[in-house]
Amino acid sequence: MPYLGSTVHLRALAAGALRPEPEPRTARSERVAIVSASIGAGHDGAAAELARRLTAHGLVVDRFDLLDLLPARLGRLVRDGYHRMLVRAPWAYQRVYRSTERAGGGGPLARALLRTAEQRMLRALHPDTGAVVSTYPGASRVLGSLRLRGRLDAPVLTYLTDFSVHPLWVADGVDVHLAAHAVPAAQARAAGARDVRVCGPVVDPRFRPGGARERGAARARFGLPADAPLALLVAGSWGVGPVRQVALELRECGAAVPVVVCGRNEALAAQLRADGIEHAYGWVDDMPALMHAADVLVQNAGGLSSLEAFAVGLPVASYRCIPGHGLTNAAALEEAGTAVWIRDPDHLKDVLCDLIDGPLGLRRRTAGLALFAAGSDDGPAAEIARVHRAGPPPPRPVARRRRSAARRLVATAVVACGLWACAVGTGIATAYDGPDVLHAIGHSLDLDGAPDHAHVPEGHHS
Repeated sequence: MPYLGSTVHLRALAAGALRPEPEPRTARSERVAIVSASIGAGHDGAAAELARRLTAHGLVVDRFDLLDLLPARLGRLVRDGYHRMLVRAPWAYQRVYRSTERAGGGGPLARALLRTAEQRMLRALHPDTGAVVSTYPGASRVLGSLRLRGRLDAPVLTYLTDFSVHPLWVADGVDVHLAAHAVPAAQARAAGARDVRVCGPVVDPRFRPGGARERGAARARFGLPADAPLALLVAGSWGVGPVRQVALELRECGAAVPVVVCGRNEALAAQLRADGIEHAYGWVDDMPALMHAADVLVQNAGGLSSLEAFAVGLPVASYRCIPGHGLTNAAALEEAGTAVWIRDPDHLKDVLCDLIDGPLGLRRRTAGLALFAAGSDDGPAAEIARVHRAGPPPPRPVARRRRSAARRLVATAVVACGLWACAVGTGIATAYDGPDVLHAIGHSLDLDGAPDHAHVPEGHHS
């Protein structure tokens, strides 16, 4: 449970005044907080593995979801709006991504939204917290702002979960940025990050190279062909992007049998099975085994699944990537030499054959595994522990005074209205055209009859 700053600590202090020797508190250098966001699964997946490693280092770890710290259920609106945009209007997401990339970060609406989480963030953090780690750009913005204004004296670190670094990742006030590779490290420095350290990726330790024995057992377990080459197609925990088109192209090119993981998108898995894609799954709990069974990974976002494939020793191909971070991650992975970006469908078969049983695949496997050899000293967790041992950093200059409660309330209302308008606008733009737009807007204003969109559970792969 998040620390809420209740009267428990006041009572403890009063009781302590009556005791000759106060009860010892957790040493500041022994506690760390990790702030993620349940958008997709990559941010939470990195947070979970960092927490496991830091606990092994002897640290007490508190985990928080930034979306839970936004008031008035705004976190759910953000998650649902982002999901809806990726599914129904990917072109809109591409425009938003590019415009914020050119502007060097988010606009006034995003800043107002994140300010609403600042006070809740301070209340959530335990007073003995010695460092705070962010695995999500929005969390970095909130924590960096608190550091700049002198309201948070613990050092703030950002772990970059992606290979490409959008300017939103680089927030003023963040003390250290941790990168998996030199390519994202260089992008972070170009975006203005001062202290950037390359310390390797973090993935679940179950993702490790396997041999013929693991390969055969995994294929038997999932009912896969014993000898045919297999192309594992992943599309994140939400199963977004042109997955159906790619699955059919994989089958038609004949380079490998498609094995598709659709995450929480069970409807997509059912559609693929109806299309004759025999090996189509929804949520898969044992992804390490499925990767051991495969010969190549085909992905469209460049997130956690790519890192997991590198750890297993599985060559990775980016193909028909989703807009925004999917495209920039594909470019960064290609620049790093860890994955191949297939831009032309006519090259799909030849590239896959080379990755499965050719020199290209050997080079990509070697480059992927080298990421983990470089971080063999426990990587980012060890770096976070070093920041702990260095002690609290010098105080940051106070940038601006606190906003009044009334102004924060107004900002929250404005953000809520803006998010609602964006969600409604996206749905209307993709479902209606011409004269039907006005009718759709009028219908959407009937809030009493509006459906309650189901929450998409957080996933493991992104």
